Amino acid sequence: MATVSVRYIVTDIDAAIRFYTEHLGFALTMHPAPPFAMLDRGDLRLLLSVPSERGGGGQSMPDGTKPVPGGWNRISLQVANLERMAETLRQKGVHFRNDIVTGVGGKQILIDDPSGNCVELFEPTQ
Repeated sequence: MATVSVRYIVTDIDAAIRFYTEHLGFALTMHPAPPFAMLDRGDLRLLLSVPSERGGGGQSMPDGTKPVPGGWNRISLQVANLERMAETLRQKGVHFRNDIVTGVGGKQILIDDPSGNCVELFEPTQ
């Protein structure tokens, strides 16, 4: 059972479901309506919402502000072999924001989901 939930605003729910399940190892938990889906990967639950006036996480704020995807906040997924995974994702046409960088805790690279939401792939220093 997932212990942490993160909501991402997406523009195309079906494209987002395919991206996270086919490329990043998430499992579809529920997709009860066109503007919403729930996916799980270990302890992480990803809630995907399309902007919609049907209520829920994609609805506009009281002042009329509409939620939009993108930005720099991100989920970070630990991977075992970052170079191999990055090469596989490049071959599948995934958009990268940068090349692999090495820091004090390990290596990372940033990719975008189909709506432009950032996902960090991280390989810790052993």
